[in-house]
This record gives sequence, structure tokens and C-alpha cells, in this order.
Amino acid sequence: MRILFIGDIVGKSGRHAISGLLGKIKDVHRIDLVVANAENASAGFGITTKVVEELLDNGIDLLTSGNHIWDKKEIIAGFDNEKYLLRPANYPPGNPGTGSAIVQTLSGEKVGVLNVLGRVFMNSVDCPFRTAIEEVTNLKAQTNVILVDIHAEATSEKMAMGWFLDGKVSAVIGTHTHIQTADERILPEGTAYITDAGMTGAMDSVIGMKKENMIERFLTQRPKKFKVAKGDIKLSGVIIDVEADTGKSNSIQRLTMDLK
Repeated sequence: MRILFIGDIVGKSGRHAISGLLGKIKDVHRIDLVVANAENASAGFGITTKVVEELLDNGIDLLTSGNHIWDKKEIIAGFDNEKYLLRPANYPPGNPGTGSAIVQTLSGEKVGVLNVLGRVFMNSVDCPFRTAIEEVTNLKAQTNVILVDIHAEATSEKMAMGWFLDGKVSAVIGTHTHIQTADERILPEGTAYITDAGMTGAMDSVIGMKKENMIERFLTQRPKKFKVAKGDIKLSGVIIDVEADTGKSNSIQRLTMDLK
């Protein structure tokens, strides 16, 4: 089984990358399932129901998110109807939506997907490690193929999650920093790992936003509205080959493609 995980989709630029590149990538690499982090897909912050539908229509099977998931207020009311959008599972009880799901490939193979939020330099949420074990145990009852998106700031926390879940899940993929790391590998017990899958959007930017605004904010320390950048658009992510029966991964490969 071949799974494509797409790094954080940022604004309209990121959505253009999806509409312009995803179909070709799926054909060339014979992708069975596509999962993408989309917490920044609407104007750089949060996501709307309309954008959820757009991304699913363009070939993504399931969307994960992170700390910006609540930024667009309309998603709170409509979350329980968004079957293919996850919010981090370790938000406190009582929040709408769910943090894990089972999706199927076209051939009918089941894949479990879990989304958790880190705590280092992030929001105060429930423990991602304890939550992950509980959620993975539930998913294991239905499939051995499980992918985890840990949306976190600290590389150490992401790496710890990778080792913590080695042999228990098929892949642990880091998101949030928008910078693709070069540490992809298969851990000793068969779990694919990368600290950050990267960003899908404008690379002529500071993590997807217009660089002039970001630089001014750093120079002056005054609030400055962020705007999504438009130049040098790329799609970034990883392709993972997984044994469908055991759930162990055989390979993980970084992917970066230009939107010409």
C-alpha cells in the first residue's frame, strides 16, 4: 500500500498546488491513499467547510489539522458533519469532531489516521502520548495500518513520539513548522518517521506568509497582519510504502514538486 502525506497546506497558494499537482502525483506514484494537513488552508489560518469540500474534491481522502483548527468559527458548528476532517485527539473532552478515523483505499483496505497536538511551546492540552496509545489501541481493532500526524513545535517531542510508537503504528509524521526536514527513516520496529513533512504553498515567503510583513514584525515587534504569499508554489510531503497485512513500513520518501 502506498500512502501520500501532504505537508501543511497554506492558503490559496497551497490549494492551487493541490489542484494543479495532486492528480499527476497520484498517477505517477500509484498512490492508494492521500492524507494532508489543512489547518492553514483558508487564508493561512484555519479552514472552512467550503475549503474542506474543495480539497476533498481535488483528491485528498482525509484532512488533519492542529492548533489553528478553531480559527474559522464556522467550522466549530459544522465539525460533527465533517467526516473527513480531524482535529487533534488530545483537545479536552466536549470539543466537536474527532481526532481519529478509519478510511478506505479504492481497493477496500482500511487505514487508521490519528491526529495529536504537541504541548511544548504550544497550547495546554491533554497528554499527546497517553492519548495516542488509547487511540491506537482502538484503531488496531480495525486495521494494522495506522498513520499519526503529530502537530508540534519541538523536534524533540516529535522524535519522542516516533520512538514511543515504533512498532505500534505504520508512520509518525510531524507537521506545524512548515519546513521539511531531511531525517526520514524507518525505525527499528517498522515505523516510518519524519520530523516535519514540510509545507504546501508559496516558498517565496516566511512559512507561507508574505516575507515583508514577517520581517517588519520581527524588526519592530509590533503586530502585523499576515498575508498569504503567492510566489514559487510547491507541494511538499512524503510517500510511504506500507505492508497492508502487518502495518509495517518498508520505505519513506520525501517529495517536493513545483507548480509550473
